[in-house]
Amino acid sequence: MPKQTLRNVDVTGKRVLVRVDFNVPLYAGRVADDTRITAALPTIEHLRKRGARIVLVSHLGRPEQGSPEKYRLDPVAAHLAHVLRMPVRKMDELSGPAVEEAVDQLEPGEIMLLENSRFDPREKANDPKLAAEMARFTDIFVNDAFGVSHRAHATTVGITEHVPSVAGMLLERELHTLGSLLAAPRRPFVVVLGGAKVSDKIAVIERFLELADSLLVGGAMCFTFLLARGLSVGSSKVEGPEGIEVARRLLGIAAESRCELVLPTDVVVADEFKAEAASKVVSVEEIPEGWMGLDIGPRTAAHYAEKIAEAGEVFWNGPMGVFEMEPFAHGTGAIAQAMAEADGLTVVGGGDSVAALRTFGLEHRMDHVSTGGGAALEFVEGGVLPGVAALADL
Repeated sequence: MPKQTLRNVDVTGKRVLVRVDFNVPLYAGRVADDTRITAALPTIEHLRKRGARIVLVSHLGRPEQGSPEKYRLDPVAAHLAHVLRMPVRKMDELSGPAVEEAVDQLEPGEIMLLENSRFDPREKANDPKLAAEMARFTDIFVNDAFGVSHRAHATTVGITEHVPSVAGMLLERELHTLGSLLAAPRRPFVVVLGGAKVSDKIAVIERFLELADSLLVGGAMCFTFLLARGLSVGSSKVEGPEGIEVARRLLGIAAESRCELVLPTDVVVADEFKAEAASKVVSVEEIPEGWMGLDIGPRTAAHYAEKIAEAGEVFWNGPMGVFEMEPFAHGTGAIAQAMAEADGLTVVGGGDSVAALRTFGLEHRMDHVSTGGGAALEFVEGGVLPGVAALADL
């Protein structure tokens, strides 16, 4: 169902609370990768130009599992101020009288960043009291955090019960791009799936077997499929009996569908799980006992690249191998390069795939790189994202 966006509301002079996803990596007290920060800039600039009083809220990491001090958002505020070339006031609280007073002092176009939302346990509990506290200093709520929209938290869902709530520009773009991919993909529609477990992506695979023309499988999950086909996979990482049965069932569905499910024909195997291990390329029928598959092979990579080159649209989620180790990065690199050179529309979703693109310096050559891993997959599966469902309908 279409949702209202920033274009549907007058924000002039209004106190606008924006849920952003500034869950960025920090190193030595500084932002190490500001991709998620820059992704939110169109919404922030839109609000600035129209004289809104801007209050940003985000989580950072899992503070309940470590020292809260290292999860404070002060470095993020400093980095945002540097990018915007203007002051960004950082609060040490998420709600309460001090925040309310500070928001009232904001001038049109000024920006404030609240403290890490997950410092307050009421955030993840979607506590109505926290939502009500935040509503006291909010006229309009904007969700621009696609990456957490699959979570029903106080800053994604609870707040929407108190104030008018719309989608930001990043969220709008994510919904449009992924929605178009599902509703009317350009043909041939090719999907590349990697990652560790078939069982983690059952619904995604089933959806794409209905929708795609080709489904190219890599990553550790391919070995569970190969085992389900009756091949020996040595010491490769595979799932237990239930996962193998799931793979067998999916192969049966694929055999009856219009979608071609493609598995590797060769793989790179190693005698240990480390970069310095002895490695070699073998056919999938000849994986030696005691050796483990850690990447797709060159013949498979070339075949997958051909499929991508012929595609009208490509969706990629999950690396083809252990790309963090150079000897086993070539398959993932080949997919990234093929997508960078493709004439068709290229869409990438999932944190590991995005990390791989950055490793090869190719993220800017994709048509769309989703900011949401789990959220993107849930959306593709056809699931309801609570943070999107809660926004006002168009």
